[in-house]
Amino acid sequence: MTPRGTDWGLATLVALLAFTGALTAFAGAPSRAWVFTLHGAAGLGLAGVLVWKFRRVRRRLRPGAGLVAALVVALTLASGIVWSSGGNAAPAGFTVLAWHDALGAVLVAAVVAHAIVRAKRPRRRDLADRRQFLIAAGVGAAAFAAAEIQRRVGPGARRRFTGSYERASFAGNAFPTTSWVADHPRALDPRAYRLAVTGAVERPLDLALDGLAAGDELVATLDCTGGFYSTQRWGGVRVAALLDRAGARADHVRVISHTGYRWTFALDDAGDLLLATHVGGEPLSHEHGAPVRLVAPGRRGFQWVKWVVRLELHDGPDPGAAASTVWSSLTPEGRGA
Repeated sequence: MTPRGTDWGLATLVALLAFTGALTAFAGAPSRAWVFTLHGAAGLGLAGVLVWKFRRVRRRLRPGAGLVAALVVALTLASGIVWSSGGNAAPAGFTVLAWHDALGAVLVAAVVAHAIVRAKRPRRRDLADRRQFLIAAGVGAAAFAAAEIQRRVGPGARRRFTGSYERASFAGNAFPTTSWVADHPRALDPRAYRLAVTGAVERPLDLALDGLAAGDELVATLDCTGGFYSTQRWGGVRVAALLDRAGARADHVRVISHTGYRWTFALDDAGDLLLATHVGGEPLSHEHGAPVRLVAPGRRGFQWVKWVVRLELHDGPDPGAAASTVWSSLTPEGRGA
């Protein structure tokens, strides 16, 4: 491969890894499994192309920025391979997956900065050379094959298609507790709890916890971006039933937490949503979102809003939902006031 072809190939693979890595946070349904396959193959492809890069620069590699960059790349790839191969350790209190995400973000920033300062425009022979095309195709095919073997063989085969590992399925509140960023609210009093259904509705609702004991049940898998999944039998009331009672007059519903955290769903998807008060026949624990949490099949765990206190009907998606997942941890309620 030509030097510029190698450099642009590496930059393209890092961009693909950043794009697919971001998509994995939202790919919870089996139909999105291709996102994880492509991400894994791109990572292994990056390792392959680095062979050419290292052959070119090994004699010039000295302590400094170049060596640090090589170390970041190596650790990013190694952490991804270790995690997907069954390694589930937590160095310094953070999972291997968390380290992989953080190192990946550093790598993307470094590549962008390097491209701004030193990138050279590719020439025709860097892109259209037949030998280079065949090498790239071979690396790509080998990467996809290796990714499939890794997914199906060994400890990594225990993973869900998202890469997550099973934890405490059908065991009630025993599955791990997590909180997006740092929400840590106080426990809500079930006797004083109220759920409001407001916004573009014909009949606003104000419901006590007893009013949510509809007996609806749903078996669904909570798949956390932190790297675990747990399949449970959830009990509560279907969101669609509440929206029918309220007379929804909009096309999106916002599910809002006591902390201010929220996520929005198209009304066409509301038939799949459940407001859960129980899991595995047990009342939800506070850490799992009691008195009421959202169950959203086919969505990643951070979209399963905890401590739900309000449903709001609006037209169009909610542009502030993503930001709320950060600033909710800074509200008095999110801090436990």
